[in-house]
Amino acid sequence: MKNYYIIDFDSTFTQVEALDELARISLENNPNREQILKDIEGFTNLAMEGKISFRESLAGRVALLQANKEHLEKLIKHLKKKVSKSFDRNREFFKQNAETVLIVSGGFKEFITPVVSRYGILEKNIYANTFKFDEQGQIIGYDENNPLSYEGGKVKLLKELNLQGRIFGIGDGYSDFQLKESGLIEKFFAFTENIARQSVTEKADHVTPSFDEFLYVNQLPSAISYPKNRILCLIVGDVPEISAHILKRDGFSIRVKESFEEKYTKDVGMLLLGDGVEVADEQLARADKLKTIGYLGDVKGKLSRKICNEKGIVVFDDKKNKRTNAEFIPRRMADFINNGDTDQSRNFPNLILPKKLKGHRLLHIHKNVPGILAQINSIYAENQINILSQFLMTKGEIGYVVTDIDSNYDKSLIKQLKQIENTIKFRILYKQ
Repeated sequence: MKNYYIIDFDSTFTQVEALDELARISLENNPNREQILKDIEGFTNLAMEGKISFRESLAGRVALLQANKEHLEKLIKHLKKKVSKSFDRNREFFKQNAETVLIVSGGFKEFITPVVSRYGILEKNIYANTFKFDEQGQIIGYDENNPLSYEGGKVKLLKELNLQGRIFGIGDGYSDFQLKESGLIEKFFAFTENIARQSVTEKADHVTPSFDEFLYVNQLPSAISYPKNRILCLIVGDVPEISAHILKRDGFSIRVKESFEEKYTKDVGMLLLGDGVEVADEQLARADKLKTIGYLGDVKGKLSRKICNEKGIVVFDDKKNKRTNAEFIPRRMADFINNGDTDQSRNFPNLILPKKLKGHRLLHIHKNVPGILAQINSIYAENQINILSQFLMTKGEIGYVVTDIDSNYDKSLIKQLKQIENTIKFRILYKQ
């Protein structure tokens, strides 16, 4: 049974609403620009929340645009730079599923096709409205016979297509939920990487903060090993907003609290602490998912380095209290999660790794005892693994082996590596 993927365009495949962006371009020199833009955005939001019909919203927006083909060319260039990050990094998925990925949008083919076709999405699978132009190339309307110009147009289109298989819908708006409501699709995933509309998320089968999350929950091949939105980053104490912004922009799930609340101990993956915050040994010892701690100041005496070493937690701090701490520390934390880098860590050997990764990167944290590397490489040899590159560094009680290998290997390899005596933590990292 085939899987079909019905994907929205505006605020889903791209980070923005294309008609709103087109208006910003076409109205650049209009003295009433700000008010018109506000009116256009209002039409967009009312339709997305299901408060007015889509056709009413579309007609209202197009009438206000005052756009032409030259404006469309500028828009296309802009939209190519505004593809949602998680869609952009999963290009390979679209190439491999070209026959069953459909873009279904209330937007317009004139700007959608040039953007999504770069990802291997077939033109025959792009369903959207089309503009009408006058002889001077000015937009004067749209094809009113297109089902996607009507309220419930996506439902009508899908009935006409009569796809035979499991159908998944991904989008941010009410018209996307209508596909689920109609019974035509198996599951509706509310996409919130760019905008979260409560009227939509509360009705979704699953809220997906990224396309990586969608691929992960459906056990489909993904460009990264684990969705970053599933890694909880807890920020405690006096931490500047820029720190949270850096980590949130990178895709991590952020919680800002005045103290390290007990309910987060079991699930926290990253911990960013303001100067003066202390973490109890008992709490730190129970934080089994915790991978890295950032401390905006000198961490000495504020948490147990011994426990961090025993649990393989990488600590970054700045005992010199530099002004750039608020940006420097969270970036170091993100570099460890994203790439395995431990550069300028307080307790780990300092290692800067190649950013370009073709296969899978296996991170093995262990007690610094003789023979670990020999055991690791013996397992690789037994499994006929092609090693692309390998790095080993030690510091005090900690040993850190990073190995890049071809992605074609039996999953039993991972179990064997985890079972090596004196292993502290093991993680797989891959990205495209």
